[in-house]
Amino acid sequence: MESIYNPQSIEAEVQKYWTENKTFKAVEQPGKEKFYCLSMFPYPSGKLHMGHVRNYSLGDVISRYQRLQGKNVMQPMGWDSFGLPAENAAIKNNSAPAKWTYQNIDYMKGQLKSLGFGYDWDRELATCRKDYYRWEQWFFTKLYEKGLVYKKNATVNWDPVDQTVLANEQVIDGRGWRSGAIVERKEIPQWFIKITDYAEELLNDLDQLEGWPEQVKTMQRNWIGRSQGVEMTFAIADSEEQFDIYTTRPDTVMGVTYVALAAQHPLALAAAKSNPELAAFIDECKQSKATEADIAAMEKKGVDTGLKAVHPLTGELVPVWAANFVLMDYGSGAVMSVPGHDQRDYEFAKKYGLAIKQVIEASEDDNIDEAAIVDKNTLINSGEFDGLSFEQAFDAIAQKLVSLGKGSVKVNYRLRDWGVSRQRYWGAPIPMINLANGESVPVPEDQLPVELPEDVVMNGVTSPIKDDPEWAKTTYNGEAALKETDTFDTFMESSWYYARFCSPNDDTQMLDPEKANYWLPVDQYVGGIEHAILHLLYARFFHKLLRDVGLVDSDEPFKSLLCQGMVLADTYYREGENGGQEWIAPSDVEVERNDKGQITKATSKLDGEPVISAGMSKMSKSKNNGIDPQEVIEQFGADTVRLFVMFTSPPEQTLEWSDSGVEGAHRFLKRVWKLAYDFTQSGDVADIDVKTLNSAQKTLRRELHKTISKVSDDIGRRNTFNTAIAAIMELMNHLAKAPLESNEDRAVMQEAIRAVVLMLSPIVPHLGHNLWQQIGDGSSLEEASWPQVDESALVEDEKLIIVQVNGKVRAKITVAADASQEQVEHLGTTEENVAKFIDDKTIRKVIYVPGKLLNIVAN
Repeated sequence: MESIYNPQSIEAEVQKYWTENKTFKAVEQPGKEKFYCLSMFPYPSGKLHMGHVRNYSLGDVISRYQRLQGKNVMQPMGWDSFGLPAENAAIKNNSAPAKWTYQNIDYMKGQLKSLGFGYDWDRELATCRKDYYRWEQWFFTKLYEKGLVYKKNATVNWDPVDQTVLANEQVIDGRGWRSGAIVERKEIPQWFIKITDYAEELLNDLDQLEGWPEQVKTMQRNWIGRSQGVEMTFAIADSEEQFDIYTTRPDTVMGVTYVALAAQHPLALAAAKSNPELAAFIDECKQSKATEADIAAMEKKGVDTGLKAVHPLTGELVPVWAANFVLMDYGSGAVMSVPGHDQRDYEFAKKYGLAIKQVIEASEDDNIDEAAIVDKNTLINSGEFDGLSFEQAFDAIAQKLVSLGKGSVKVNYRLRDWGVSRQRYWGAPIPMINLANGESVPVPEDQLPVELPEDVVMNGVTSPIKDDPEWAKTTYNGEAALKETDTFDTFMESSWYYARFCSPNDDTQMLDPEKANYWLPVDQYVGGIEHAILHLLYARFFHKLLRDVGLVDSDEPFKSLLCQGMVLADTYYREGENGGQEWIAPSDVEVERNDKGQITKATSKLDGEPVISAGMSKMSKSKNNGIDPQEVIEQFGADTVRLFVMFTSPPEQTLEWSDSGVEGAHRFLKRVWKLAYDFTQSGDVADIDVKTLNSAQKTLRRELHKTISKVSDDIGRRNTFNTAIAAIMELMNHLAKAPLESNEDRAVMQEAIRAVVLMLSPIVPHLGHNLWQQIGDGSSLEEASWPQVDESALVEDEKLIIVQVNGKVRAKITVAADASQEQVEHLGTTEENVAKFIDDKTIRKVIYVPGKLLNIVAN
């Protein structure tokens, strides 16, 4: 064994061993407990960042720990490789997205291997390859056959110059990100999957997910947004027209003073034909963003349509307005407005001089002259419903509307069907054929996959498959037809990849049900909380779809979920000439800190001039504060990086990057190495015989098994890896002071070092593998078992008692663990250093805390 820890040579050698022996290849073993650990797969952007390193380190530690528990572990890896960033990079680099993507995959795969992650690379997949998206296309056609897929017009962001649809994030201050043109709201045909058919099940099954953070489940519940309310019908005066509204506050219906329609509502569009002001307003709304967040923040505007609606209970006529705060895509595109009891309606009514009517009693601090009264109090000014509580009024008003044929009680959801159409190129083609008669049919199974051409030239404006009329041409039943040129939302690919990992190389079916049902559900899923809603909701939905076509037999895809926090790093900048900030990489800055670790001075290494510290921020390109994992690996080794990211903070919290912390992690690994080296040089070791151990040896062994117990719980149950590492570090402090002179010394040390190596090996696997070869039991570490707690070692034969005289420590004595108070008092009072403080005094009181403290009060 070398005396000096050399991570670079060790890690290269160990990685070679893993590759040659296919150490992490997963094979179904019926009858053996399985453990499927999965980290959210990366987008191949070019290089790993520290967020990746943290995410994948967490998953790898869990996988390796479970392997040491004797379980059949699968940990796969793949690439979420479709998406708009590849198109943007291809335009920028004058390359095809496919070439750019595959180059990035190759580079990032090498980075993952250099970090020592125990992946089964035989299961690797990339969502942009046709052997993957072929089955996604097949599944979509099956959903169409089951009536779960449909096509309808939907409103999108339209760039009139680039002639393309823009995602919300591509609209900057109302203009296209490339052209700068004012973006329009435009209706185009889009494909949808009926996730709303599963809304109730998606909501109810959250209760099954005991291993998920409550925060994530709450976010999903809010997104699904189940509510019980009343749907009621308003008629248009002097017309056959009518429209429905939905409300969760039917108790306020007697306070309706106007109704509001979305600008795109058919009644508003019809009225606009003879109302220029309304037509202009509708055009203005087409150019506005239409997300809920945007609408909540924007100024509320509206135009009177000139129509009057008939109140369904009173028969009163109320004005109908078109308003920019009503979305056509949500509900019926119409709302009843009760300005007395809804603050948004109140502000709109104040702005346009509309009536405000109070029909709910005010609480003590409420004043309807100042704001809406939103509490659910007793009804007033509501005729036959006066004096009713919210619950009583809900039932009474609902029954009244039902009896009049003007309403019904209805459960509604905030969740909307999943629009899966995208007009970009780099995605899986939607497998539908558009016929000359306007109908659409699925691509026949024997013509799948519909391949996306990869050798293309990007013009920066439109999709190559939309630009090429030949690509879309096809036939159906002998008639000319056109293939769909929209591609799938990339959430489609990431919604079922976890299942494809169970049989990734099967070219005969989407999933092998036998293999899928062996591995699924995923036992531990690891990823960022930014995916808490959409990705996780869509994956849960997809799993239920897979179940309902007979491919899996479980209800949920992920049994447990661990969401890691962000990685932060110091940021530095200078004021630019244009008033902006020029961000400087932390590696180019020399800093001085005070004794509290606070930065007192920051200077550029490049020119020696001062720079401004802006504190810690999430690692990002925009602030130039990303730390390249490869550079740190080359300097300290992968195990040091892994130890640092696992030790510095609990997994759910943010991690603050610290160069000194990395150096500290490296020093600890060198201490472990040195202890192991010193042990190997200390002589032969016989098997341990606990009967021959002295008091100090028993105490050290007790510390060892207390540590094993804590680390096992911290990693196996609590996922608090930082506290597990801290416990091992504390044990190492004891081991560093332990002698290696007698055979008993060496026997206890051997047991301890083997346990330390095994407990650290999930976190620092290269070091663990190498040291196990030096001091292990002859097995390979990957076939070893997690150390077990010897309960008998935890039993204390002796206790250390602190002896005080008048509250001051005068001695420490060792007594038998079962010593009586009388025996402890005798030993304590006769101890030499205690006796001299009480010899000429009268003992007034003796206070004994069993097993800990003896305090003698004397004067």
